[in-house]
Amino acid sequence: MPITLSPEQEAQIQQDTQTWLERAVIGLNLCPFAKSVHVNGRLRTVVSLADTPEDLLRDLARELLALRRADPEELETTLLVHPGVLTDFLDFNDFLDAADGLIDELELGGELQVASFHPDYQFAGTELDDISNFSNRSPYPTLHLLREDSIERAAASMPDTDAIYEANIATLEKLGLEGWQALGLKTRG
Repeated sequence: MPITLSPEQEAQIQQDTQTWLERAVIGLNLCPFAKSVHVNGRLRTVVSLADTPEDLLRDLARELLALRRADPEELETTLLVHPGVLTDFLDFNDFLDAADGLIDELELGGELQVASFHPDYQFAGTELDDISNFSNRSPYPTLHLLREDSIERAAASMPDTDAIYEANIATLEKLGLEGWQALGLKTRG
C-alpha cells in the first residue's frame, strides 16, 4: 500500500528538495551542469508514494520511460524522490543494482542512467560523518535520472571531469560540517 501524503507534506518534500538543489548542488557548484538545467526549467521532480522497493521500481520504470519520450529541450532530467522507502542507506545502495537491471530490461542502456542521493550517503572507505559524503547527501532518498547524451555533452565541455569530484571535496572540506548546517537544509549530519 503506498504511503499517503497530504498536499502540504508533498509540497514540503518538493520544497526541501528544491532548497537542497539551489543551496547545495547549484549554490556550492557540486554539479557545474545543474544550474542551466534548473534555470531553464528542464528538471522534473517527482515524489513517489512507494513504500516497497517493488513499487519504487515500478515508479522508476514509469519515469525512465517518460524521460525517454520527452523532448530534451523541455525535460532534460528527473529527480525521483522517495521518502517512504529505502530510508536505510544500505538497502538504498543495494537497490541501485535493481535500478541498473531495470535500465537493461527496458533496453535503455547507453541512453539513460541513474545517479543516487540519500540523507545518509556514505562512500566506501569513509566514516559516516566524513564531509566528503555530503556531496551526495539529499533531504530524502532520491534517484536522479539522467540522459547519457547530456552527460557526454557536459563532459565534452569540461577538460577534466575528475576535477569535479576533487573540487567538491575541497569545497566541502573548506565549508565543514558547521558550514553545511548553516545552509539550512533538511538533511542529517
